[in-house]
Amino acid sequence: MDWDDVRVFLAVARHGSLRAAGRALGLSQPTIGRRLASFEATFGGPTLFDRLPEGLRLNATGEALLPAAEQLESAALALERRRAAGSPALSGAVRVSVGEWAAIFLARSLADPVRSLAPGITLELVESRETANLARREADLAVRHHPPQSGNLYVAKLGTFGCAVYRRRGSKGDAWVTYTEEQAHYPTARWVQERLREDGSGVAVRASGMPMQLAAIRAGAGRGILPCFAADEDPLLERVSDLLSEIAAEYWVIVHRDLRRAACVRAVMDWVRRLFADHRDALAGTKAASSSPLAAE
Repeated sequence: MDWDDVRVFLAVARHGSLRAAGRALGLSQPTIGRRLASFEATFGGPTLFDRLPEGLRLNATGEALLPAAEQLESAALALERRRAAGSPALSGAVRVSVGEWAAIFLARSLADPVRSLAPGITLELVESRETANLARREADLAVRHHPPQSGNLYVAKLGTFGCAVYRRRGSKGDAWVTYTEEQAHYPTARWVQERLREDGSGVAVRASGMPMQLAAIRAGAGRGILPCFAADEDPLLERVSDLLSEIAAEYWVIVHRDLRRAACVRAVMDWVRRLFADHRDALAGTKAASSSPLAAE
């Protein structure tokens, strides 16, 4: 039995379509279809999924195979993690699962020659709202706002992202720049919504990402919440509130214990920890803007 076919079976079961499984595994939809057919043929050819208008759903035959396939996956991934942990090479790709603010901070820090990564390492920053499953190697490590509460994981606190309300210098508008309705559950969006109820001000722009909000605020569209590291050094912006301690974001580095000693993973983890330590005050918003090394583009 080809392990790659088992991976495809599990991906289709979890994601509900050939297209989504292909995105998760980095394979084309036709390749996913061929491998799924190969896996089904291994068991005499019965279909393992019901083809429904909304996608693919495991039928009773497929459900019966799922526990064994997951056990095989768990064993194969454990072997892969231990193989990676034993490699002394400071080379290859290291995939990091990050939230929006951490993604921007880490990407901007790559240009720092003093705190650079080993030249053989390629950093892959994968931004998502949800933490990647480190046991399944969806990422090698994670830098996240909420650490997981279980799993064979090493977790260490990195620091805190402070935030405040900013607007373009000289701008007098009171309208807000905030997230879209789909992201109304975000702490920053909820904070702005409370201000809207209190003072009756309006919303000038809704944008689904912080870089777009930053651009709108810089253009003078309105005021909004920004992380201090991204706004304090920007000459076009001024801070117009105290630090919003109630929505400050603590960040943690998370890595599977099997991979903690892999040379390239450890190098990236150490690099991330140094960055957070070196820029601790600027990240927290307590350092004077003139002395911060994180100059905005």
